[in-house]
Amino acid sequence: MSLSTRVIAAVGAVVVIAAGTVGASVAIARGEDAPRGKLATLVVGTSSIHSEPFGKFCYNDGKPLSEESQGACQKSAAEAFEKGTLPSLDVTTADKVGVGVDPKVAEKGWFAFTDGGQQQRATLAATRTDSTFSGLLPASGLLAATEKTKVTVVEANEKTGDIIGVWYFQLKNKDAVGEQPAAQQQQQEQ
Repeated sequence: MSLSTRVIAAVGAVVVIAAGTVGASVAIARGEDAPRGKLATLVVGTSSIHSEPFGKFCYNDGKPLSEESQGACQKSAAEAFEKGTLPSLDVTTADKVGVGVDPKVAEKGWFAFTDGGQQQRATLAATRTDSTFSGLLPASGLLAATEKTKVTVVEANEKTGDIIGVWYFQLKNKDAVGEQPAAQQQQQEQ
């Protein structure tokens, strides 16, 4: 028994409609009118996670964020980071880390950094346009000395310097002392 092209097309349409409905339901549940559609992706090794701009203060429908909005965005992200509720991936110092953005974000310009590294801020992607991926960098140079490292992705109009959107992620460092299995911690302490 073979499926006809019409049946396959109909099943495909149902899947697309269902995905759109789920996306809209998630947006409505989060208090948003509709999905924003601009995504950033954090990649660790072969794992990845994507997210829309963080919270209501970190995106203004493609218009520049005011200084007040930027401050509120940073404050709400810091609170979420402390609570551990930012989108996150596990990482070890042996992993490689990268960031990708939607082509619409890449048109205006973007950059990304962590709150780790030797200078307490490590660049994942210097300001760039038309490029959607940072490339993979060794995690060892990007991680904070703690169990968590914050990753910030910023859409910025390269010509005007205006901040358009901000995404936040969290890397959970599995090599940090607090994350090691008890037997491994005891062995290191001896």
